[in-house]
Amino acid sequence: MVKTQGQGPAKGEKQGPEWAEVGHRSGACPGVWQDKPDGPWEQRPCQVDSVLPMVPSSCPCPPPPGTNQVQYDLVAQLLDKEQAERTRRLAKKVQEYREQKQQLKNRCEFELWDPHQLQNEFPAHLSDIGPHCGPASLQWFSGEDLYRATCLRMQQEQFRYSLERQLQEQQQAKADEKCADMLSDQLRLAMDMRATQLAKLEESCRVAMMSAMANANKAQAAELAERQHCEHQCEQEANLMEIQNQITRDLLTENPQVAQHPMAPHWVLPYCWKGMIPEQQPAIRRVQEAQHSEKEAQRQAEQALDAEWESQAMRSAQAAMELEEQERELCAEFRRGLGSFNQQLAKEQNAQQNYLNSIIYTNQPTAQYHLQFNTSSR
Repeated sequence: MVKTQGQGPAKGEKQGPEWAEVGHRSGACPGVWQDKPDGPWEQRPCQVDSVLPMVPSSCPCPPPPGTNQVQYDLVAQLLDKEQAERTRRLAKKVQEYREQKQQLKNRCEFELWDPHQLQNEFPAHLSDIGPHCGPASLQWFSGEDLYRATCLRMQQEQFRYSLERQLQEQQQAKADEKCADMLSDQLRLAMDMRATQLAKLEESCRVAMMSAMANANKAQAAELAERQHCEHQCEQEANLMEIQNQITRDLLTENPQVAQHPMAPHWVLPYCWKGMIPEQQPAIRRVQEAQHSEKEAQRQAEQALDAEWESQAMRSAQAAMELEEQERELCAEFRRGLGSFNQQLAKEQNAQQNYLNSIIYTNQPTAQYHLQFNTSSR
């Protein structure tokens, strides 16, 4: 038999000293209640106690490496198995309840389509108390109880059965609660241990990353310093070479012949040009004077055009002012005519109102005239 590290003993193999601490705990689970095929309930031990040693044992030997994860997996498998077992028991109880309490003959509509309805309509004499035995049958009398002892015995048995069932349910609930608390404690402790391991791994990874980053920064700094040193050295060499070339070449000389092309004398080398020769200077001055006179003529033409535009703008402004003055005069004359017309109209209206008041409406009703109406309920 081959036993790998981090696993339990193989089937048929005795438990060695390295597995002795598995199942050794300071407080073991008392077990859970389970229904038996031939009886209502059975107390069986919890299977988690034989797998995960959550409380430190008295054995000083450390557990074998890699067993924690396997034990956690076994605990998870046992939890799934317990849940499946509970589901199976619940389904079995539901099925038994259906078979006992929900039979076909107990349905409300069974009497509508019962094939033996006619045979059972008038049953034989079964007891002194029945639906077909009334007071006229003289089978039983008022105040008589023939089945009192049987009823009391059945009530006592039913009460005892109910009490035993309640006690069993309470014990089962307590056992389940205790087992669930134990499993939750074990799971919480396992999660804490896992979190501690992850924190240690994260810290070690962070330290390694910081060390690698520091080494990389040092290497980059050294490479940058070396590159800057090489660039500075190359720049110094280039500057020295340029100074040497400026000293040894004829670039700094005042000889104008240096700017002439060796193959074409009429060509000029721009990078070696030292100035114009005396024959070129008068031609340049003549061109400059021609450009100056042309620029002066252009400036005078622009001034004349600007003056023309200014005079045109002044004439336009004067014409606009004259039009505004004419508009104001017309508006004033219109307002004067409108005022005289309104005065004439007001005079006519006043004359009409005076005519109505003095000639037409001479007998105006007073307040006393209006007070004589609505003085009574009639």
